[in-house]
Amino acid sequence: MTGAHRERTGASVAAVLSEAAKNFHELLRAVPRGGTPPSLEERRAASEGWGILTAQPDGVRFEAADAGGVPAEWAIPEGSGPERVLLYLHGGGYSVGSIASHRKLVGHLAKAAGVRGLSVGYRLAPEHPFPAGLEDALGAFLWLLEQGHAPGHIGIGGDSAGGGLALATALALRDRGLPAPAGLVLLSPWTDLAASGASIVANAEKDLIVHLEGEEPDGAGYTTKDNITHPLVSPLYADYSGFVPFVVHVGSDEILLDDSIRLAERASDARCDVTVEVWPQMQHVFQIAAGNVPESDASVAKLGRWLSERLAD
Repeated sequence: MTGAHRERTGASVAAVLSEAAKNFHELLRAVPRGGTPPSLEERRAASEGWGILTAQPDGVRFEAADAGGVPAEWAIPEGSGPERVLLYLHGGGYSVGSIASHRKLVGHLAKAAGVRGLSVGYRLAPEHPFPAGLEDALGAFLWLLEQGHAPGHIGIGGDSAGGGLALATALALRDRGLPAPAGLVLLSPWTDLAASGASIVANAEKDLIVHLEGEEPDGAGYTTKDNITHPLVSPLYADYSGFVPFVVHVGSDEILLDDSIRLAERASDARCDVTVEVWPQMQHVFQIAAGNVPESDASVAKLGRWLSERLAD
């Protein structure tokens, strides 16, 4: 089916927050805001602790990999065959985050889809600005093809900046005339580094994770101001004609909400098959609490089912 399908919540998701979600939000509120911005080294060190929010997925083992020269890691659920793969790109504003910070989340997503997950350790800015991370993501995808994986059995996923990078990867594959993935699963993708969405202001007091103070999402370090709306930097501005199907899950209370809503509208206008689901009262990349928060588990389960169906063709 072509067009944008927008949902405020899934049928299995209650409008009232679970107690676990309320507790999770209280934990986020307790994180100090303001003051002297942390250094890049401090932010990177802190990002390595993101995984503490995620429960260990049962029945999933992890193996280091070299994806054609790009550091990577397999998440291998019990019973998953080697044919179908979720290529995953972690979030972190293109400057922080890692395979380790998202290891358990990738494990949950791979398990929910019944496929193997390949998490990519792409190069980070500012040491390696655009297009270094994109070239690493493309290299990992082409490596999978070289290993014998059919493009129709590969999905690409990502959260926040990783969601934007997933879009950019699929766009670059299309524009270069290369094989396309079967579809994309996107968690709160960062699609507009120009920060022009109304939710940047409207949700400023609700967003407990992404703050403008001292870390405004203006692409500093990843690209230049002059390049901020390049379609492979800010995929919101891309042409989605002939693009692969994708699904987006985003929280209603995050400042990047409009990055998802406007993306879906633009893709729908180009007759792309896109579904965007807005989860009431949820935060940026709330799926990071998978295994600990019912809403996170429900989102991961739905994303997994969608991907499983796409890769089954």
